[in-house]
Amino acid sequence: MSERFAHIREWVFDLDNTLYPAPTLYDSIGERMSAYIARAVEVDAAEALELRERYFHMYGATAVGLAKHHGIDPGDFAAYVHDVDYSVLVPDPEVSALIGSLPGRKLIHTNGGGGHGQRALAALGLSGVFDAVFDLEAADWAPKPQPAAYARLIEAHAITPSRALFVEDTARNLEPAHALGFTTALVGPAHPEPRPGHVDHWAQDAKALLRAATQASATHTHT
Repeated sequence: MSERFAHIREWVFDLDNTLYPAPTLYDSIGERMSAYIARAVEVDAAEALELRERYFHMYGATAVGLAKHHGIDPGDFAAYVHDVDYSVLVPDPEVSALIGSLPGRKLIHTNGGGGHGQRALAALGLSGVFDAVFDLEAADWAPKPQPAAYARLIEAHAITPSRALFVEDTARNLEPAHALGFTTALVGPAHPEPRPGHVDHWAQDAKALLRAATQASATHTHT
C-alpha cells in the first residue's frame, strides 16, 4: 500500500464516469429522461432537454428539480429512466482485483437511483467487491454536492472521514467531502491547474488511482 493512502480504511467511489465511462450507458438513460420530462411536464423535446440539463446543474440531479418545480415523484422518474440495457458495460478484471485488494470497506456513493448502482455494478462484475451502494434514494433525495448527501452517507454507514478516501470525476462534488475531513481524489483526463485545495490526489482514471494506492510506487498518477 502506498504511504499516501496507508491511513485509508474506507473507500468511497462515485460510479458514473468514475468506475466506467458514462456515455456508454447514459445515451440511453438520457433519452428516457427527456421522454419522461416531455410527457410529464407537457413540453416539446427541446424544452425537455433544457429542463433536464438545468435541473442537473442547479441541484446535482434532474429528479430533484422535477420534484421541486413540477411535483413529479422522483422515485418513479429514477425507476423509469434507469430501465435500460446494462449489458453495454464491460467488466474490467483488473479494476475488480484492485478494488478487492483495498483494505477496509468499499462503498459507492451515486446520484443515481432506481436500482442504477446495483445494476451497473452487476454488469461491471463489481457487485462482490463493494460493501454497499448509497444512492439518491438512500440520501433522501439530497444529491451531491449538497452537504446533506455527505452527512447522510456518514451517518448511514458510520464512516470516519479522517480515514476515508472520496473518489469522484466531478471536482465540485469533492469540496464538501474535503470540508468534512475526507481525503479526496479526482479522476479523469482534465487536471485543473492550479489544483483546488479540496483535491488531494488526481489520476487519469480510476485504474491509475487504484494502482497508485495499492503499489509502493506509481508512475500513472500525479499527487
